[in-house]
Amino acid sequence: MASRIADSLFAFTGPQQCLPRAPKLASARLSPGVYAVRPIDLLLKGTRRTFLVPAKKRIGCIKAVFVPVAPPSADNAEDREQLAESYGFKQIGQDLPDNVTLKDIMDTLPKEVFEIDDVKAWKSVLISVTSYALGLFMIAKAPWYLLPLAWAWTGTAVTGFFVIGHDCAHKSFSKNKLVEDIVGTLAFLPLVYPYEPWRFKHDRHHAKTNMLVHDTAWQPVPPEEFDSSPVLRKAIIFGYGPIRPWLSIAHWVNWHFNLRKFRPSEVNRVKISLACVFAFMAVGWPLIIYKVGVLGWVKFWLMPWLGYHFWMSTFTMVHHTAPHIPFKPADEWNAAQAQLNGTVHCDYPSWIEILCHDINVHIPHHISPRIPSYNLRAAHQSIQENWGKYTNLATWNWRLMKTIMTVCHVYDKEENYIPFDRLAPEESQPITFLKKAMPDYAA
Repeated sequence: MASRIADSLFAFTGPQQCLPRAPKLASARLSPGVYAVRPIDLLLKGTRRTFLVPAKKRIGCIKAVFVPVAPPSADNAEDREQLAESYGFKQIGQDLPDNVTLKDIMDTLPKEVFEIDDVKAWKSVLISVTSYALGLFMIAKAPWYLLPLAWAWTGTAVTGFFVIGHDCAHKSFSKNKLVEDIVGTLAFLPLVYPYEPWRFKHDRHHAKTNMLVHDTAWQPVPPEEFDSSPVLRKAIIFGYGPIRPWLSIAHWVNWHFNLRKFRPSEVNRVKISLACVFAFMAVGWPLIIYKVGVLGWVKFWLMPWLGYHFWMSTFTMVHHTAPHIPFKPADEWNAAQAQLNGTVHCDYPSWIEILCHDINVHIPHHISPRIPSYNLRAAHQSIQENWGKYTNLATWNWRLMKTIMTVCHVYDKEENYIPFDRLAPEESQPITFLKKAMPDYAA
């Protein structure tokens, strides 16, 4: 057992201090007082710890005396800076005081950020329609070796449609609610996403952000689910591993087409949205196939759709998933902490920000979903001026994604997450593969 867990042995000396949650010294209990130990995945720079050089060859069996270590902490600036560097963040925020409410934060926002501007709203529609049309043109004209670039552009452009529908669902697109329902439904149709089912579930995500069980977006894997059966465990490891950037497809299927998942008062509107989606599939797909064939359907619709789901999965992962961001049970949950401390602002390349209408300027959106997408940057600037020390900030980088995909797995009350390869090392080959294959660049 120890040989599967341990690759080499580290020790540290010097003043006792808190180790970051990840990377951290992982251990598995063998017998009282004896532990199997594996190395830290990433070494932090600038620490005052002294590490022994790891063994270069795999050791068949390692026994090490367990040295109690204080629980991880980010109570001071130095710890937060080290955590930020190791996770791929620019800043990890201080804990928001318990007595701060969501209303306190909202009251500091300028009133202008809540104002709906029809010109700006329809400008976002024009950007998405023209960029999507340009993407389809590029797909039609590009030689085969440039198709991945055309698909990436078109998948990103159609993600903009989703963000427009997203604004409509939050009543931040137009003052006319019928217009919002029509535009939201139409914006979602190319994605074959039912608008009303998504709206109902997404409202619960905002009401219960990072609340265990109740949040309808990403959740840590429940330990009992992970241990329920070997077959399910392997599926979970693979799903949260290499295919995690497309796992929103499973969420799309599971959450939006089953009428039993909705309240009786919601069902009629859900049925209308489902009818629209099925009509699009029944009419739109055959027309595409009639014009360009099955391969053309793959080329013009399926590949951009997979590109959209890549962004849907990875955006939502980055927004609320990190080793230091907890999911809490309902009796411990705090709305202001979940929305401000539990949401991540992440900068992406400018063309992605433009095509996706600043959806990754995400902290103000969770302070108030009524802020239109074109006002998110002004709201973010205000939040930085008044609450900046409590915010989590990042620029997209490989280390950030590698941390999420190789560390943030199974729920643990003390550590927030336990990686799969600590719980089931012999079954975690997909995670081992990601650790080796994914770059560790943070800049």
